[in-house]
Amino acid sequence: MKESEHFPDPHHDVSANTVFGFWVYLMTDCILFATLFAAYAVLKDGTFGGPSAKEILILRDALWMTLVLAASAFTCGIASLQIAQNNVKKLAFWYGATFLLGFIFIGMVGDDFDRLIELGNGWQANAFLTSYFTLMGTHALHIAFGLLFMIVFVAQAIRWGFTPMVVRRLHCLKIFWFFSYLIWIFMFTIVYLIGAT
Repeated sequence: MKESEHFPDPHHDVSANTVFGFWVYLMTDCILFATLFAAYAVLKDGTFGGPSAKEILILRDALWMTLVLAASAFTCGIASLQIAQNNVKKLAFWYGATFLLGFIFIGMVGDDFDRLIELGNGWQANAFLTSYFTLMGTHALHIAFGLLFMIVFVAQAIRWGFTPMVVRRLHCLKIFWFFSYLIWIFMFTIVYLIGAT
């Protein structure tokens, strides 16, 4: 008899492995953002005679961005509840609302970047602006990837239904979106509430 017949391969819980791997990825993302926050804290006063955060960052705009992203976290939570109800149409509707709000958020970040660049305050102007653009841009890139994943995973749910693979991916998408929202709360607090007031 072959050895493999005596000791068959054990059944692996692919879902648990995938979710665990995703959490490991999020931990590395935490390290990335912690590094960017640390760099911002060190460089925020490095204006070299240029404008400070208090002079060029608009708290009202940041508050609107926060409300939009908070609403998207709410709609994402409602969408995830549809899995238990086995309702693909409602899941698609609520993720559609989440996508729209996320897209609006990216547009608002883009408008903020345009405003600063038009005033001559681009990322290369000084150390403070370099750290600001890097931190904001990295977060906006995460939101953009979240929107891309949303399109792909919702399309899979519509096509295949709530298979274990699709449910696992939607679960990871929800965690990623909430993580991105949590990072924004830290950004709003550190960059705007503390730094720009």
